[in-house]
Amino acid sequence: MIVEPWRHSNVFKQLFADHWNVFKQTHPRYNTRYYDGLVKKMLGCGDPDQMGYIEYRCQHCGQGQHWVSMTCKSSLCLRCAKVYVDDWVSQVSKMLHDGVIYRHIVLTVPDVFRDTLAQHPKTLLSELMRCGVRCLDDFFSRVSRQPLKGGYIVVVQTHGRSGQYNPHLHLIATSGGWDKQAHKWVHLDYLPYEMLRKKWQWYLSTMLRQTLKTREINQLVDTCYKRYPNGFVANVQKGDVPSRYESLARYLAKYVVSPPISLRRIDYYNGSHVGYHYRSHKTDRVEKERVDVYTFIGRMIQHVFPKGFKRIRYYGVQATKTFEKVKSLIQEALAKVKGIVKGAIKIIPKLTYRQRYEQSVGRDPLICKHCQEEMGVWKVWHPKYGVVYDELEQIKKGRYRSAKQRAYAS
Repeated sequence: MIVEPWRHSNVFKQLFADHWNVFKQTHPRYNTRYYDGLVKKMLGCGDPDQMGYIEYRCQHCGQGQHWVSMTCKSSLCLRCAKVYVDDWVSQVSKMLHDGVIYRHIVLTVPDVFRDTLAQHPKTLLSELMRCGVRCLDDFFSRVSRQPLKGGYIVVVQTHGRSGQYNPHLHLIATSGGWDKQAHKWVHLDYLPYEMLRKKWQWYLSTMLRQTLKTREINQLVDTCYKRYPNGFVANVQKGDVPSRYESLARYLAKYVVSPPISLRRIDYYNGSHVGYHYRSHKTDRVEKERVDVYTFIGRMIQHVFPKGFKRIRYYGVQATKTFEKVKSLIQEALAKVKGIVKGAIKIIPKLTYRQRYEQSVGRDPLICKHCQEEMGVWKVWHPKYGVVYDELEQIKKGRYRSAKQRAYAS
């Protein structure tokens, strides 16, 4: 079989191209149009014949030309993951209240519950996110001894560093909350770790019991209470926002929205086996794994969320509908408090393709190499709709305006 040259640059694509058809036949759960579509888009990402393209030409000297292949936006694609992370950082950095201290909180799921969540992702993952929010609201209210409504940006992540299924929650949480009755913002300096562990155990166990209502889950819950008498693991970032000059969103991006693996962690692929490495949480050392290709594909595909699932959600004073309403109230309340954090939150703009290219390569892709003038869109082609725009046709129809005329008009 002749493999297209563009595929050789990505071993992740190559192993899916070689083995996906066999894998889905032996794993009927993934033999659906949804997963087929994700894999097909991922394999075609960056290929102009499959995804379409935008052609830029210099309309000054006529020699400069630049092609931009459209991307797939597939949740499996490691190439698109970088853009997704950057867009997430930009979005989240705009949703943080200036002056409010935020903490990074991780709520984990014990191993005895992981298979249960893997079998019921549509039902349980959304409930898991809401459960974490209810737990923290109760936790903050108990610590402050007054009813508080915190703010939470919740991200569900299903993979650990080894690629195994390990569902857990990352929360960008306000360190305190809004007291609606007293009309004030309450900041919490101290968060008792032991109490949070116990509360998370109770909320997660109760949610599973009430949602599934089976004898098996009741037995698992009873087992967990015996096995974990001190509660479930819940990690809380100590101190306030990391480094005043960096955004909390940027700090968390690699932990929160990163894909289950990156290309640099894949050491080799020989047609039947895949070798990769990761840094272990337990040993804090680099560990190496060697698995057959179907095990590797299974570890990757299991982290794809159900169609339409929103893995990033906003709750409390961070909720989209609530954010603008309470923003001024929080700022007014914080103005009365000494020690307000100024400039802790940095808004990070969303980067365009042109800006990302320039950061990576060191030159503006749309500046003509021959005359140093800016190039314009010449043609847009889509694999489904054909030619969407053609500048030459506009010229033939007498609708053409030069780049200088368009700039002057704008």
